[in-house]
Amino acid sequence: MPSLLDLRRRIRAVTNTQQITKAMKTVSASKLRRAQDRIVGARPFASEMQRVLNGLASGIDPTAHPLLAPADPASAAPALLIVVTADKGLCGGFNGGLLRRASAHLRDADGQVALALIGRKGRDFFRRHSFEVRYEDVNIFNDLKYVHAQAVAEFAIQQFTEGTVSGVRLVYNEFKSVIQQDVVVDQLLPIPRLTPTEAESEVLANYLFEPNPDQIFQTLLPRHIEIQIFRALLESSAAEHAARMTAMDAATRNAGEMIEGLTLYMNKVRQATITRELIEVVSGAQAL
Repeated sequence: MPSLLDLRRRIRAVTNTQQITKAMKTVSASKLRRAQDRIVGARPFASEMQRVLNGLASGIDPTAHPLLAPADPASAAPALLIVVTADKGLCGGFNGGLLRRASAHLRDADGQVALALIGRKGRDFFRRHSFEVRYEDVNIFNDLKYVHAQAVAEFAIQQFTEGTVSGVRLVYNEFKSVIQQDVVVDQLLPIPRLTPTEAESEVLANYLFEPNPDQIFQTLLPRHIEIQIFRALLESSAAEHAARMTAMDAATRNAGEMIEGLTLYMNKVRQATITRELIEVVSGAQAL
């Protein structure tokens, strides 16, 4: 049976931990509001741009721009997988679920995949394995800006246009709600074309290009890749804060339940100690 001093020390330690988790929950809730405002503002433009360009790619010659052209089937170049994780832990299954999904994708590709890692957790995880890592960027979510997405997009476009990768996919956590974040795998390059079923359901406009398609694609398509990556980074940032807030809320409640249980057990131990001492006093008095 532990002593009263040990129980008091344990209760004090759990109480200190509860204060930390409660503070982390408050900080994450504050950051989530700002991150949620940013992603809500970015989603409509990014989604509509993706819809228009995917439809546009279905109606023109794939050779009109290098970012539309599918990779050569005879090419031995690997695909590029951009994995977006958090820089910190203590956010429940946020990083674990995404890394499992990325690892499954790598297994299915039989190793024919190169990695671009955004976030410290993903970088540290894949460092312990023998996968080819071509790009790393960490500590960007404390002050996330559009230039971070531009840097990733520039690298991905360069790799694809030079033929060193056969395609580019993006794995990230999409923010659904405070309690739900879904792992999403999106194809970035080549820019996907609508399937026949999707094309039938979409009303594809006959666009008139001014000054000409080449000049428009030269500017618009790289910007489209930048925007999709920036949206993924914003989604991941909001999802991370939501997951951390939920995890810290659960940890705070669990700490409270543990404190109640330890306090009850400590009171029982103290009562048993007092009872034993009273019995010893009474027994001694009777012996005298």
